[in-house]
Amino acid sequence: MLKNLRETMKNAPIVKRGAYNYFIHPISDGVPVVKPELLREVIACIVKNADLDVDKIVTIEAMGLPLGAALSTITDIPFIIIRKRKYELPGEIAVHQTTGYSRGELYLNGINKGDRVLIIDDVISTGGTLKAVIKALEMAGAVIKDIVIVIERGEGKKIIEDMGYDVQTLIKIDVDEHGVKILGCIDEECSPTGH
Repeated sequence: MLKNLRETMKNAPIVKRGAYNYFIHPISDGVPVVKPELLREVIACIVKNADLDVDKIVTIEAMGLPLGAALSTITDIPFIIIRKRKYELPGEIAVHQTTGYSRGELYLNGINKGDRVLIIDDVISTGGTLKAVIKALEMAGAVIKDIVIVIERGEGKKIIEDMGYDVQTLIKIDVDEHGVKILGCIDEECSPTGH
């Protein structure tokens, strides 16, 4: 089911950001080009595996936007974007995020107490962004029904699971200066073989 995702991950370029080996991929970076068949495949896998009995889809700027828009269009579930810009709307919640290579503020709007939500995003690595998002959703009184992340790298998933939340990931990878190694994925066709 995830043939395009697996192939594009294996061919993802690697750049160094300090000591961090950063992979560049259409789902996580929007470059070099996001092909419709890749996005369609990822969204179909999310539809197949996610709990869609929710009031809202929550995603994070920037690369959560194409995922949230596509999933919302297919499911007719409205989506909320956690933004990098402050709007100062009533009830806005600031989300302080720290990742493996950046830090900053995000802002949550549009969540009401009792909203059942599905969180989707492109990558989990350190878990810093997702941890901050979960805390903001808890402050807003939302009920987190499911969390689905396309690409898993590092220990972030375990950190979120230690908070008491299950996290589904479509593909698990490791990255070094030589490239991306696929460690596993949600469909059985994916085996943990080399680059």
